[in-house]
Amino acid sequence: MEPTAVTYCANHPSVETSLRCNKCGKPICARCAVRTPTGYRCKECVRGQQKIFETAGWVDYALGFASAGILSFLASLLVGLISGIAGFFAWFIIAAAAPTVGIAIAEAVRFVTRRHRSKPLFFTVAAAVVLGTLPSILINLLAFNPFGLIFQAIYLIVATPIVFTRLSGIQLTR
Repeated sequence: MEPTAVTYCANHPSVETSLRCNKCGKPICARCAVRTPTGYRCKECVRGQQKIFETAGWVDYALGFASAGILSFLASLLVGLISGIAGFFAWFIIAAAAPTVGIAIAEAVRFVTRRHRSKPLFFTVAAAVVLGTLPSILINLLAFNPFGLIFQAIYLIVATPIVFTRLSGIQLTR
């Protein structure tokens, strides 16, 4: 029986390994291996595969930022209106409506950007949701309206993560 040749990790030459990337065949150690549904791959192959899914262009950033900012601004005005009119029930109305508003903003952005994807695009849209609310927050600060600020915070805390997760496809439960 012939002894097998010892292979070493391509990134860590002092580490012996018998593991290879299932895409390029490069020898990799456990630290370099990324587990995928089809087997282990090197980090370079995984990065190359992820780049394929980033389809957003510069116009998508502008359209996504503008649409999310405008819709968030309108939603924050509604939050201010509801907080002024509904009184005690505003807590329940805003807590129930904020997730729906987050979904609506995400779907509007998805439509405007033609379903293009990119991690920086998702962060840009989330920032636009926050920036769209700033005028209402400033108005509540100048008017010394603590409940208005609390309601705006509830809207932001609920809607912003929903917009981000809806666009990025992160699933919190399976």
